[in-house]
Amino acid sequence: QVQLVESGGGSVQTGASLKLSCVSSHLILGIYCMGWFRQATGKERAAIGTITNDGRTAYTDSTKGRFTISKDNGKNTLYLEMNDLKPEGSGIYYCAARYGSRCSQDLVFTYWGPGTQVTVSS
Repeated sequence: QVQLVESGGGSVQTGASLKLSCVSSHLILGIYCMGWFRQATGKERAAIGTITNDGRTAYTDSTKGRFTISKDNGKNTLYLEMNDLKPEGSGIYYCAARYGSRCSQDLVFTYWGPGTQVTVSS
């Protein structure tokens, strides 16, 4: 059973930067599709972006240019670097994993972390 644990959330002001981490209990980042998602209070969970097993990234339009997904396979760690944060970026941030080379925010992800809270104040 793969376990994912996010960290790095916090309370920041508009325009600030944060870097989230997601550590996996198993060596999966080289063979799994990984994704970052955000759920704002009272809203459905929404995709931020994905990274394939071989390192190709894709982002939703709302975060493109400001957010960067990366990973360190050897450290079993996925990252989400967020710049120029806005209040609408507040929410719980989740990382997720699904087996295989097919990688899209529209696919079903098998494993999820418990999430880390990010609050952006104006």
